[in-house]
Amino acid sequence: MNLVLIGYRGSGKSTVGRKLAARLKMKFVDIDDLIEDQQGAPISDIVKSHGWGHFRKLERSAIEEISKEDRLIIAPGGGAVLDSDNVDALRKNGLILWLKADRQTLLKRLNQDPGTKTRRPTLTGKGTPEELKEVMSLREPIYERVSEIQIDTSTLDVERVVESILAILNEKEMEG
Repeated sequence: MNLVLIGYRGSGKSTVGRKLAARLKMKFVDIDDLIEDQQGAPISDIVKSHGWGHFRKLERSAIEEISKEDRLIIAPGGGAVLDSDNVDALRKNGLILWLKADRQTLLKRLNQDPGTKTRRPTLTGKGTPEELKEVMSLREPIYERVSEIQIDTSTLDVERVVESILAILNEKEMEG
């Protein structure tokens, strides 16, 4: 089975995913990194040249392929869950965990991350605070609906998030 970490930009999917994969001796796959490797270009360039629609097609194809594998920690992009085909593919052999955080925390993380400007193309053309508010109001109900487990990372460091996930997985295993 795969573990799928969903959530908005800055929720900790990649950071937590790498650490969790190391602890569970599983392979970590960041869908955005996979697409960049396959295309030989950063996502910001792909979106600038071909648009979000083209990127979403690449994303769907990458998710479809990677979901067939087993024992992976998968971090799809924040918008991947907007496509029900992606959710179906990820859910087939995966447990979906939503790493959520409040807007202030996400904003702080995005502003501190040097990759925000270079790797994360704008979704709405607005400034980060306005975009965050608009996109989160659209995505939060979807994250809520598609996730089987939710972990609020707002006040937790990476190690505590990983420990929380491990405890939940342990509990699920005990239940059978």
